Amino acid sequence: MVSVLNLALLGVVLVVNTLIAAVMTRFFRIRLKTRTGAVIYALLLIPVVLFVTTMVFGSIIPGNLGVSVLLGLWIGMPLVLGFTIDVLYVPPPEEIELPDTT
Repeated sequence: MVSVLNLALLGVVLVVNTLIAAVMTRFFRIRLKTRTGAVIYALLLIPVVLFVTTMVFGSIIPGNLGVSVLLGLWIGMPLVLGFTIDVLYVPPPEEIELPDTT
């Protein structure tokens, strides 16, 4: 049976992983010149980082929900949410005006 503490920690991990995915997606969109390059790197590298954080948090939170549910909640959902937040709600890097450094 899942306790309230496990569900609260699951929510915290979901928020942290979503934040990591959104920041990494933004980083790839800023650093890479092509749109497809940013998408490819986001789909290949972000799940690896989320998997590492899942392993770290998995040692803290017992996996009473099952492996597929935890991987879906800790990797799949934050990846989709982070990518969506960055693409839909944050202005594109091309539209942001930076001050002159000279």
